Amino acid sequence: MSKLELLAPAGNLLKMKTALAYGADAVYLGIPDFSLRVRINDFDLPGVAEAVKYAHRLKKKVYVTINIFAHNKHLQKLPAYLKQLKKFKVDALIISDPGIIALVKKYWPSAEIHLSTQANCTNTEAVKFWAKQGSKRIILGREVTLQEIKEIHRAAPKVELEYFIHGAMCMAYSGRCFLSKLIVDRSANEGDCAQPCRWEYDLAEYRLKTGGYDEELELVEERHGAYLLNSKDLCLIKYLKELKAAGIISFKIEGRAKSVYYQATVVGIYHRALDLLNKKLSAPKLKKELAHLYSELETKLVHRGYTPGFLLGTKADQNIINSHNSSAWEFCGQVIETKLSFAKKLNLKNTVIFQVHNTIKVGEEIEIIRPDYDIIKIRLKKLWDAKTGREIKEAHGGGGGQIAVLELSAAVGPVPELTVIRRKIK
Repeated sequence: MSKLELLAPAGNLLKMKTALAYGADAVYLGIPDFSLRVRINDFDLPGVAEAVKYAHRLKKKVYVTINIFAHNKHLQKLPAYLKQLKKFKVDALIISDPGIIALVKKYWPSAEIHLSTQANCTNTEAVKFWAKQGSKRIILGREVTLQEIKEIHRAAPKVELEYFIHGAMCMAYSGRCFLSKLIVDRSANEGDCAQPCRWEYDLAEYRLKTGGYDEELELVEERHGAYLLNSKDLCLIKYLKELKAAGIISFKIEGRAKSVYYQATVVGIYHRALDLLNKKLSAPKLKKELAHLYSELETKLVHRGYTPGFLLGTKADQNIINSHNSSAWEFCGQVIETKLSFAKKLNLKNTVIFQVHNTIKVGEEIEIIRPDYDIIKIRLKKLWDAKTGREIKEAHGGGGGQIAVLELSAAVGPVPELTVIRRKIK
């Protein structure tokens, strides 16, 4: 590839559209049957077909994940699935299981294969081996260091190399975790992880108390509320130049279960950083922007703290103090396309029509983050209900979300569809 690729996750069609709007060159997605995202995954076969058509119209790519560790029950459905993906003209398949690779070569010999990070490819000989099995691209394990990437690229320069640059880190080796299956009978390796590594645990230390005829355990220390297994999130925005020089051509973001706000901000920030990298300019403010992220389910909580992972040859960091860090900002809406019948009547000119995700109130400080990562900062003065045309003091998400309207000055210029809005909460 002559051009660096920014590869983004897509948990549903809206998230995919948002990622592409904010600068992703390609997205990866999958259906629950074969993907490592069974929950919070809205794709089915018609959805995949629609996603591919949409991306190809923008001259961008869709990679489909078939990256579970397959059992025989999975293989029965695979030939029919591959036939459909071939019909849809997906750009590549992301695979970890050698049995699935064998079936792909049988039923769709011309398919482009990318080796999943789940395959734990961490050395030169493994890269050469998988390339001989038909893998055009290797998604290296997160445990591979920068020096090892350089060595692998020198030894196998024709093999495309992909690497995770941002997102959640698993406490187990390349995601091969059995805690979820053990505790709640949900297999992480079949895409159904309950994420017990993010839970709060009580820790107790005992020692054997001896004496007389009986032996018993004596409590030495007890600690409540520890996040012993909670890894910090990966963030390599400071090392994009080094990764490019080492041979990485595809920069991958984790987070198919995350929100559209996550897609917009993370993809937008890294797209801007890669753009500046190509122009040989620095991006000191972009890392600070990553502090405004938060999780899908707990909207006032952000990342778990950041770590460069194993890239520099050091151990990854754990956040044992809390589950997440807090943020001063909250995602509150996304711009949609709709006819605003009362705009002319009220003499509204430059309007922003958005789907409300979390409460937004008149008087609050808000930021509108356009896809080119140009941030419009305003104090919200007026707000209207898009359905009734009535002026309102606040709008609320939930139950599908209220559709609201705000007006900007003409000097701001247009705000395109899929733009995200956030409000300051502290």
